[in-house]
Amino acid sequence: MSPPAAMFNEPSSPIASAPLKSGFDVKSFPIQVNKSKSLAEMADKWEQGFKFAPIRESQVSRAMTRRYFQDLDTYAESDIVIVGAGSCGLSAAYMLGKARPDLKIAIIEASVSPGGGAWLGGQLFSAMIMRKPADAFLADLGVPFEDEGDFVVVKHAALFTSTLLSRVLSFPNIKLFNATAVEDLITRQNEDGTLRIAGVVTNWTLVTMHHDDQSCMDPNTINAPIIISTTGHDGPFGAFCVKRLVSMQQIEKLGGMRGLDMNVAEDAIVKRTREVVPGLVVGGMELSEVDGANRMGKLLTETLHATID
Repeated sequence: MSPPAAMFNEPSSPIASAPLKSGFDVKSFPIQVNKSKSLAEMADKWEQGFKFAPIRESQVSRAMTRRYFQDLDTYAESDIVIVGAGSCGLSAAYMLGKARPDLKIAIIEASVSPGGGAWLGGQLFSAMIMRKPADAFLADLGVPFEDEGDFVVVKHAALFTSTLLSRVLSFPNIKLFNATAVEDLITRQNEDGTLRIAGVVTNWTLVTMHHDDQSCMDPNTINAPIIISTTGHDGPFGAFCVKRLVSMQQIEKLGGMRGLDMNVAEDAIVKRTREVVPGLVVGGMELSEVDGANRMGKLLTETLHATID
């Protein structure tokens, strides 16, 4: 006996179906372009004929999947891949998106919600403290702040993060793939026998988390000549790329992040952001794990201003 879903018949429709190459037909609504009303025109008129425009469930599915897989196709060859969409990764994407609109930039973020730990200040407090000259970055973003002399205060960290995220996502040459984890690095061997990083191996984060208790699902890949890794300090998904460098014997060992010292940590991260191995630039708290630098406070001084010449 066929399962119920296979026995279900769509009601007949006078709308002509579009033939597919496979020989199957699919019914669809004709595309209608309706002029949208303003909020003012609809206000207080909910009982006077307010109604959502018609839609078919398959239209929703196709509208999402078509665009997602088109993005996968477009960014399978990227100019830059940024791993980690915390404050450092998003700041790097913003600066690069402004400076180089000709480059295709893919951002890979393991979490569903980008932003890392920048949605709140320290210890779940709201305000975000940033040392000068980070105020210049806020001014460029258009985020208001209170000037406290050597530092400034944003009234809520979420204001900074949401503004930065919206600016990054508005760039036509940047695509964010969230809920996606980097599982490995793509490598190429140079003529002298050394390795360079040539891309990333990706998978949906939920799959990555369950390789041990579910059948393996093969990963996907993105090729790019430059990878910028900003996955934060050591943790479940943190410092992934640099830990992989150790296991690939591309660096001897990690220095391990030292204790908190704001007066030296910020400069150490910003000034030493660099290409650790050919093709892989490391920044933010992940760099502190490489160099044995001190831990930073909840401050935005991780911005990568000049990664690409």
